Amino acid sequence: MNKSILTKRENEVFDLLVQNQSTKDIAKTLNISEKTVRNHISNAMQKLGVKGRAQAVVELIKLGHLKI
Repeated sequence: MNKSILTKRENEVFDLLVQNQSTKDIAKTLNISEKTVRNHISNAMQKLGVKGRAQAVVELIKLGHLKI
């Protein structure tokens, strides 16, 4: 799989998520609503076929999309 599995914004959200930022922090940092942050996370989880943020992070690390 290539880098384009997630949108640029979904990648940004997960980059912040692995830095231990809350949904609220991520929303502030990216200047979007908390609901939008949750939507990005939810969309990414669907694309990855996982149930939960932790599983999504693990999958993205395995695919080489995230570094911790």
